[in-house]
Amino acid sequence: MRYISGKTKLLGLIGWPVAHSLSPAMHNAAAAALNLDIVYLPLPVAPNQLEAAIHGLPALGFHGVNVTVPHKQAVIPYLHHTEPAAHAIGAVNTIKIESPISGRPTTVPRHTPPVLSGFNTDHSGFLADLQQQVIAVNGRDCVVLGAGGAARAVAYALARAGGRVRFYARRLVQARQLAADLQRHLPHAELEAAAWDELQETVTLPAPLIVNTTPVGMHPDEDVSPWPEHLAFPSNSHVYDLIYSPQETRLMQQAIAAGCGASNGLGMLLQQGALAFEIWTGIRPPLEAMANVLFGPVRR
Repeated sequence: MRYISGKTKLLGLIGWPVAHSLSPAMHNAAAAALNLDIVYLPLPVAPNQLEAAIHGLPALGFHGVNVTVPHKQAVIPYLHHTEPAAHAIGAVNTIKIESPISGRPTTVPRHTPPVLSGFNTDHSGFLADLQQQVIAVNGRDCVVLGAGGAARAVAYALARAGGRVRFYARRLVQARQLAADLQRHLPHAELEAAAWDELQETVTLPAPLIVNTTPVGMHPDEDVSPWPEHLAFPSNSHVYDLIYSPQETRLMQQAIAAGCGASNGLGMLLQQGALAFEIWTGIRPPLEAMANVLFGPVRR
């Protein structure tokens, strides 16, 4: 058993709920592999307690936290700085807490408060996993199912990488607004929005990348899929489902049965976590140690 002392560096995850999260096991495995005196804790924070929780993190000695639903957007007003990507996406999933006294001249007033900086590693973690799986994006048609917070990070990543992005959402107004918001930050990107009942037009696309950013198919509703059962998949498409519980969703099963490639969100979870760990510590963590927690000794 690891010994935790008053010198142990504290990291964590704030969200509501967080009991199901794999992040604590993943980050603690990285810290153990590097022999770092770090512990990563799950921190359930109800929406009406978010402000108090954020203000309390420095006082409790936290050096950084991850942020998950439903706080990724709501947390931004409580931060001092937000990186450009997080600002463009409109969501933060990683906060770094820095003491202005540490490593500074003694002229810095002792009462100077810590600085909280917000980052988004979801978009870069998503792209890193695509690269790991050798899934091309540049010049490719990319179908994004949904127009919520996860869709923003995915679409930002795809558009920056040269993909032609089209959102399909039940709330068309929200999808159009999302496309317009991202267009302001990425003026040369190809971004469009379409109604959900227009999904059939994707059948003619040449080998698109289809990304599910909705919660449809997540445990415990494992027998449902966002993709209509009667609708064929475009030839040679690849389906990427951000859901990782279950590890093989109904959507992935549909894609595999149709002869398409399919991936779940565990690779993205791994990559975004590694990037966050590096932001907090300045050390690139051992991906193998983190992956063993998520996939087992051999990635499946």
